[in-house]
Amino acid sequence: MFVQRPRRLRRSPLIRNLVREHRLHQADLIFPLFIDENLADGSEPIGAMPGIVRHSLNSLLWELENLQELGLHNLLLFGLPSHKDAVASQAHAEDGIVQQALAKIRSHFGSAFYLITDVCNCEYTDHGHCGIIVDQDVHNDKTLELLARTAVSHAQAGADMVAPSDMMDGRVAILRDELDEAGFEQTPIMAYTSKFASAYYGPFREAVDSAPQFGDRRSYQMDPANGREAMREVALDLAEGADIVMVKPGLAYLDLVWQTRQMSDVPVALYNVSGEYSMVKAAAEKGWVNERQVVLENFYSFKRAGADMIISYHSKDVALWLKEELG
Repeated sequence: MFVQRPRRLRRSPLIRNLVREHRLHQADLIFPLFIDENLADGSEPIGAMPGIVRHSLNSLLWELENLQELGLHNLLLFGLPSHKDAVASQAHAEDGIVQQALAKIRSHFGSAFYLITDVCNCEYTDHGHCGIIVDQDVHNDKTLELLARTAVSHAQAGADMVAPSDMMDGRVAILRDELDEAGFEQTPIMAYTSKFASAYYGPFREAVDSAPQFGDRRSYQMDPANGREAMREVALDLAEGADIVMVKPGLAYLDLVWQTRQMSDVPVALYNVSGEYSMVKAAAEKGWVNERQVVLENFYSFKRAGADMIISYHSKDVALWLKEELG
């Protein structure tokens, strides 16, 4: 009698590795970094995100030396300014903290790192929302002008790619137009395409001091119950010229990562967000889970779902584990 025996291909580590369908590599990973203009030197731990810190410009350079050793070369930069106002003026200032960080990295490391910048306003506004407030609401089109100025200023300072995370309608199109007009037609746009109004962002709000001072972000970030709407956002961003589309958060939205992969002919990014990171860290500290095994299991689920690249605070850990596996 003929018996199907799939276990034949599971009997040893070598055969399991040989037939593995999805693989992780350092080149798949993007590591977010927080640069704080309020820090004159050193770094400051983020309480809700064990192992993650806010960097001064000086400690940033030390961190990048470590990342080079791990083979991590893709970075997503977030800035914390020393001054906030209602119109996020420091987001596009020539001497803004992200602009300073870009210049410093370039002067010390040249093109060794691929520098992606988050283009948003919540870290820079005194009200904590992602744009210009009119009648207690974020005004879409006024915010677009501000986002475009910020994206161009990042490109001028040395960014390789810009990543609008605001969820304003039409922002990919205006960023593309303004970047092209300024001579940065080769600068790609990674769009936060399906960004949901998620409870998983809690630790990030502490990291960048960006909690809204009134209301919430549900009038512009997406309803977690909606999947078809997410696919509409994908279609719109592709039509407007996005070079990469993103789903954020990751774990609770793997069905949408899969659907995005099916309809997109550009690379798909997944953002493994702060709450997902911190939950694993907290459970590991309690001894309830094996951190390495859980993180890698999560990452393989991201790849299976169709993510080409993974933005994650676990990136350093994963890069280290991959390096150890290679001996």
